Amino acid sequence: MEIIKTKIQDLIIIKPDVFKDERGYFFESYNFDRFREFLGGAVFVQDNESKSQKNVLRGLHFQRPPYTQGKLVRVIKGAVLDVAVDLRKNSPTYGKYEIVELNEENKLIYWVPPGFAHGFVTLTDETIFFYKCSNIYNKASEGSLFWNDPDINIQWNVKNPILSEKDKFGPLLKDFITPF
Repeated sequence: MEIIKTKIQDLIIIKPDVFKDERGYFFESYNFDRFREFLGGAVFVQDNESKSQKNVLRGLHFQRPPYTQGKLVRVIKGAVLDVAVDLRKNSPTYGKYEIVELNEENKLIYWVPPGFAHGFVTLTDETIFFYKCSNIYNKASEGSLFWNDPDINIQWNVKNPILSEKDKFGPLLKDFITPF
């Protein structure tokens, strides 16, 4: 397993050891003992999975305290551009983002700690996206940022994403007061 640090502190990419042969492949996608040192002691209490067609954009979502969530995300089938935006008010990278392609071939795993907005856009049809959460979902604590905020300037590389009604709107970073 290789730990790849990003330009944003605490946000990491995990490249698992994948064992392939004529039968297929095997890899360990999560192991509490091996992952706890670089996940800040996160314990996962909820697993989520979504299936989406090409050009579906989900995000930028987060959970406010006391229901903040760290997310350990990966793609089972298909491909996404996965984005995390730093919303931690005392962070030198506040308002900055990191983007990584997660797909069924590279098997990369992305750790998005609490204090980040998270989103992704699908690059293929029938994409299956999976993530472990360090806290339960709480509707009253959910929040979002506008997916196409010009001040964040995320390079989604899709002209007309398919959005939920909820994701069509959201505050801009300049109007947002972070709870983190």
